[in-house]
Amino acid sequence: MGRIMALDLGEKRIGVAVSDPSHTIARPLAILPRHSRRAVAEALARLIAEHDVEAVVVGLPRSLSGEEGPQAWWVRREAEALARHLPVPIVFWDERLSTATAAAYRAMRGRRRHEPLDAEAAAVILQDYLEARRSAAPPGPPD
Repeated sequence: MGRIMALDLGEKRIGVAVSDPSHTIARPLAILPRHSRRAVAEALARLIAEHDVEAVVVGLPRSLSGEEGPQAWWVRREAEALARHLPVPIVFWDERLSTATAAAYRAMRGRRRHEPLDAEAAAVILQDYLEARRSAAPPGPPD
């Protein structure tokens, strides 16, 4: 079973996180600068191969009411353009409050506040996705 990767797409940077092989824990992996779509696609393809990724979760920004606005539409266009160059499927996942959650986790750990949160936000998105999948899965056979 391969890992799952998550992306927090931004106009300047892309946060990348990856799960463990059992799809239990998400961890920040990298922050990619956005030089060009091609460079980003190539970097992501390398990370996908290196970490044996089977799917990519893309954080979709929604308003607190759940509606999609201009930023969500931009993310959809960017992700769909990237998907044409990636060897695995992509899935969109609600990313509401992921950056705020990442900032709160960082503050609790006493880490530097001025460093970008992109990879940590991607890990928050991925952890939420993994937990939702786990809770939606049918229970296994009784012991």
